[in-house]
Amino acid sequence: MFARHWLLSVFFFLLVQTSFSQTTNRYTIIPRPARLDPRAGQFLISRTTTLLIPPGQADLKAVADTFARQLNRATGVALTVRVSNRMAVPGNIIQFIPARDTALGTEGYRIDITDNLVTVEAARANGFYYAVQTLRQLLPPTALAPTRTLPDSGLTTLAVPACRIEDRPRYVYRGLHLDVSRHFFPVSFIKQYIDLMALHKINTFHWHLTDDQGWRIEIKKYPKLTQIGANRRETLVGHYDEFDPQVFDGKPYGGFYTQDEVREVVRYATSRFVTVVPEIEMPGHALAALSAYPELACAPGPYSAATKWGVFDDVFCPTEKTFSFLQDVLTEVMGLFPGKYIHIGGDECPKVAWKNSAFCQQLMKREGLKDENELQSYFIRRIDKFVTGKGRRIIGWDEILEGGLSPNATVMSWRGTKGGLEAARQKHDVVMTPGGFCYFDHYQGDPAQEPTGFGGSLPLSQVYSYNPTPAELSPADAKHILGVQGNIWTEYIPDVNQLQYMIWPRAAALAEVAWSPLEGKNYDEFSRRVPSLFDRLAVMNVNYARAVYDAVPVSRAVAGGRVAVSIRPGKRMDNVTDIRYTIDGSIPSAESPVLVDSVLLDKTATVRTAAFAGRKPLSQLAKVQKEFIVSKATGRTYTLQYPATSGRPDKNGSLTDGNTAGMGGYEVAGVVSFAGDFGTTVDLGQSQPVQGVRVGFLKYTAKNFCLPKQIEVSVSDDGQTFRPAVTVKTNALENGKRDMVRLPIDFAQTSARYVRIVARSIGTVPAGMRNPGKSAQLGVDEVEVR
Repeated sequence: MFARHWLLSVFFFLLVQTSFSQTTNRYTIIPRPARLDPRAGQFLISRTTTLLIPPGQADLKAVADTFARQLNRATGVALTVRVSNRMAVPGNIIQFIPARDTALGTEGYRIDITDNLVTVEAARANGFYYAVQTLRQLLPPTALAPTRTLPDSGLTTLAVPACRIEDRPRYVYRGLHLDVSRHFFPVSFIKQYIDLMALHKINTFHWHLTDDQGWRIEIKKYPKLTQIGANRRETLVGHYDEFDPQVFDGKPYGGFYTQDEVREVVRYATSRFVTVVPEIEMPGHALAALSAYPELACAPGPYSAATKWGVFDDVFCPTEKTFSFLQDVLTEVMGLFPGKYIHIGGDECPKVAWKNSAFCQQLMKREGLKDENELQSYFIRRIDKFVTGKGRRIIGWDEILEGGLSPNATVMSWRGTKGGLEAARQKHDVVMTPGGFCYFDHYQGDPAQEPTGFGGSLPLSQVYSYNPTPAELSPADAKHILGVQGNIWTEYIPDVNQLQYMIWPRAAALAEVAWSPLEGKNYDEFSRRVPSLFDRLAVMNVNYARAVYDAVPVSRAVAGGRVAVSIRPGKRMDNVTDIRYTIDGSIPSAESPVLVDSVLLDKTATVRTAAFAGRKPLSQLAKVQKEFIVSKATGRTYTLQYPATSGRPDKNGSLTDGNTAGMGGYEVAGVVSFAGDFGTTVDLGQSQPVQGVRVGFLKYTAKNFCLPKQIEVSVSDDGQTFRPAVTVKTNALENGKRDMVRLPIDFAQTSARYVRIVARSIGTVPAGMRNPGKSAQLGVDEVEVR
C-alpha cells in the first residue's frame, strides 16, 4: 500500500512539474507556488470587476482595499470592494472566502481562476495577502507600476491566466536584512524595500540599526546617541585595501531615524505582513555608541564612530552602568517594535579590551568564568534574561553560542552552517544565513566587471541551489530550522541604485528557496521566469543586476601567435540566442557580429560582449569588456628561473596566453606570484627582430605586492649564451591605488630567438607602506615581446 501511494505521489509531482514547465511563460510567479494546475482561458479585470468580501472580515477588507488602490494607481482600473454575499452582486467577481479547513496553515491560500470568476481562499488575512501578491504577478507588469503609466484610453482590461493554485510556505521565517549603519537609507526607500519583500512573500525585515560606523535610531533617554553617534567625520574611499595608504573622502556623514519614523515603518510593514526585527549590536561593534557615551567602555577613550570598515577592539564593558544603559535602550526599542524578536548582534567581539581590564578580570573571577568567551556568554545571558522578562526573545549571530547559550535564544548561522547545526542539536531555533549562499554584498558576476562588492562570489544559481535544512540533522532537530535570510551589508554600497543592483534578482531566488517545496525547485525553470521578474522590477523603477546574462570573454593562445577569444564556460540562460561582440571599442548592438565559437585576434584589442535574445539586448551593453594582448610572445613556451608560489601558481602557460588580470574586491585573478625575484625565458620559435618587452606587474602594496626595483633583459640565438639588451631601474617605492602596471622596456633592435626577462624584488616592503618590513612579493600577469 505504501509503495503504491509513493508511486502515485511521484507521478503526480512529475505531472505538475511538466505542466508547470510547459506553461512557464503564462505563470511567471516568484516564488513558485507549491501546486499550480494550468487551464485554458483567462479572467479579465475591468472597471466592472467587484472584489467581494464576506461580512465581519475587517483584516480581509484591508487586503482587498490595498489591492484595489494599487491597481487603480497603476492602471486606472478602479475596482469596487463590496462587503456582501456573492448572490447579491452579479457580474465580474473576485470573491474572497475564509477557508474552513486547516490544511493551508496561517500563510497558505488557494486561488481558482476561470473565465468568469476568481475565488480566493485562505484561513488568515496574511494568506489572503499572499494570494493577492500571486494575482499581482499573474497580471501584466504595468499593474505593478507605482504611478499611472497609460492614458485612460490605453488600458481597459487586465488579463489573468486561468489556473488553480494551492500554496503554502516551506519555512515560517523568510527574511531579508539591511545594514543602514555603514550607509544610511531614507524611510521612502525602506518602504519600497518592504513592498518588494512582500511581493515575493518575504515576511521578516531585519533592520541593522547600530554598528561602529553609525547609530541610526533615536533613543529619547540617550540623545547623544544620535547627536554624536549617528555621525562620522569621513568615510573610506574605495575597497579596504585599494589604496595604500588608505584614502578618505573628508566629508562628514550621518543620519538616523526618529522614533516617529520607526513607528511609520513598522506600521507600513505590518500592513504588508512583514515583521520588523531591530538589531542593536552588543557587546562588539559598539564604537558609535562609545563615541557618545565613552564611560560604557573599559578604557577612558575618547572614541569616535569608525570611518572605515572592519572589527574594532573597543567594545561595551560588562559593567552595571553598561547593562543599565542597554536595558534602557532595549526598553525603548521594544516599545517601537512589537515583534517577538530583538536582535542583539553578538558577532565579532574581540576580547582584547576585556583581557586588559582589571574590572573584567575581577568579574570573571567572581562569577567563576574561565575565559573571556564565557564572559561574553555572561553578557548575552544578562541581556537575554532582561528581554525574556519583557515577553520577547533574543536572536543573535552564531557567536552567541560561544561559552554557552541561554535556552531561549535563537541563532542566526552566518559563518557557514556549523553554527546552525550545533544550535539545532542543542534545541535552539535557527535561521540559516551562511555567507556562501545568503550574502548579497558578494559579487554575482565577474568581479572585474561588477560594481565594488565586499568580495567572494555568489551568482544567482548558487543562491537558488541552497537548501537551508542540512541533511545531517535528524528530523527532530531539523524542526528547529525556522527558515532562511538574505543579508546585505553596505560598506561598499553608498546609494539606492547600487543597493538594488546587489539585491535583485538574488533576493527573488532566495524567496523561492524560503517558500517553495524543495522537491519542486528547478533552476532552469526558474531562469525562464527571470525575464518577467526583470520586467516587473523595471516597471517599479527598481534597479537590478543582469549579471546572469554576462558573457565574460576569456582567451587561449592558438597557432600562428594569435589569441582565440571565446566565452567563459558556464550555464547560459535559456532565452539567450546570441552573444554579440565588438573589438573596436564600440558597444555591441543587434548589428554586431555573433560570437559563434571564438574570434581570432592577431593584434591587441579590447573585446566587448553582450547577450541578446534575437535583437533584444539582455545584458547591460556597456558593461563587459576585457583587453587581450597579442605579441611575438603569444602562445610561446617559456621557462621560469624561480618557482611561482603555491598561492598564485602559473597555470598552463598563463604568462603568454593573452589573458590580462582582473580585479574586484579583495581578489586579483590571473596573476602569477613570486616570493622573491621573477625570471622567465621565452622561446620565440625562431630568430626574429625584437626591440622591447612589456610585463604586467601587480601593484598592491596593502597586500605586500610591490613593483620590482630593476628589470634586466637579455637575448640569445641558441638559448645558452645570452647577451644583455637593457637594464632599467624601476620605482619599487610606488604605492597609492592598487593597479596592474604594464612596464614597457625598450632597447635597440636586434635579432634573437630567446628573450630572458629578470625582475628584481625589493625584498621587503618599504617604510611608508601598509606593512613595512614584511616580505615583498612580485605579481606578474602577461609577458609581451615586441
